[in-house]
Amino acid sequence: MTSKSVTTVGERGQLRLLQLSGLTSSCDRFAIAPLLVVIGLDFGASLAAVAGVASAYFLAYGLMQPVWGMISDRIGRVKVMRLSLLGAALAGAGSMLSPDLLTLGITRTIAGGCFAALIPTTLVYVGDVWAPEVRQRPLSDVLSASSFGIALATAGAGVLADVVGWRIVPALTGAAAAALWVALRWLPEPVREPVTGNPVRSIGRVLRSRWALIVYVLVLVEGALVLGVLTYLAPAVQSLGSSAAVAGLTAAAFGIGAFVLSRLVRRLVGRLSPALLAAIGGMMLVAGWGVVAVAVTLPTIAVCGLLLGGSWAFLHTTLQSWATEVVPEERATAVALFAALLFLGSAVGTAAAGPLADAGAFGTLFVIAVAGSVPLAVAAAVARARYGRTPVDPSAAAD
Repeated sequence: MTSKSVTTVGERGQLRLLQLSGLTSSCDRFAIAPLLVVIGLDFGASLAAVAGVASAYFLAYGLMQPVWGMISDRIGRVKVMRLSLLGAALAGAGSMLSPDLLTLGITRTIAGGCFAALIPTTLVYVGDVWAPEVRQRPLSDVLSASSFGIALATAGAGVLADVVGWRIVPALTGAAAAALWVALRWLPEPVREPVTGNPVRSIGRVLRSRWALIVYVLVLVEGALVLGVLTYLAPAVQSLGSSAAVAGLTAAAFGIGAFVLSRLVRRLVGRLSPALLAAIGGMMLVAGWGVVAVAVTLPTIAVCGLLLGGSWAFLHTTLQSWATEVVPEERATAVALFAALLFLGSAVGTAAAGPLADAGAFGTLFVIAVAGSVPLAVAAAVARARYGRTPVDPSAAAD
């Protein structure tokens, strides 16, 4: 990185590039849900089989998080993002040209592994650059862009599938990855001490933190109950006889809710405690699945999506910010493990819910989701409140 590239982009420009990276990753990740039925019809495969492609994507997305995190500690945040974007661009082209479901599964898995680097690395970048007392605001900005990407993907993918065909969707996210690969040449590397030690020791230091383990259990369950089951909102709409476009537009309520309410969260940071933010998000999560568990209709699915988006803005951003604090001397590894467990939970949730969705038992699926959400909501609020009352070792909290 030359000195010219470092000085070309200021703090606002850095944040914009981070937001675009998160947005592109979210677009690729969430575009699959409105396409499940369409891809199944194209390849003559069942919903469960196509959902297996989504599960493989989520699994690769999760498992590659700590790998990219450790690499970024050693070669730099920007280098990792650019390397992953190049791989994502190539995988997008491969997905567009896939002749069968197996090939699509392979290329989508590669794409998931590559896009996996972007959001956790942007979060670590924020942790490297912004002070702890203001960190949740840029984190909320990155989440806001990511949430807009969710809405754009779920709404746009269904429309594009109806008008042009599903193959245009991975082609577009691949092209966006290629454009960002070029643009990130002007993103400066954060000033930090390079890590040269054994990466396994980094993981060990993180896992020895009791609070880190608590955060990881919470985010694993959140991944299954939110992202995993969320995959089937669009197919639930299509089971009512609606098109992929309508399904995508309805499921886009999640991204809209997350985008709008993440702006509110940004204003509430510092005014409300993290525990209260987590409690609000938990209540929205329970209410969201509760609404659609009562009746699976277009209006209830839309309301569910909005409430789940609100939960994502309140609860998930609190967990994200918490993950940057628990082991600050190993922030990249801690955040990477956090993201890995989020998407491991997502992969497990998607796979576990597949048979019920394939059988059309969406009501049963959503009842199970609301039953699991209650203990998650309570545990997240109580744990974050207790963490806030725990004395902090100044040497461990130094940034």
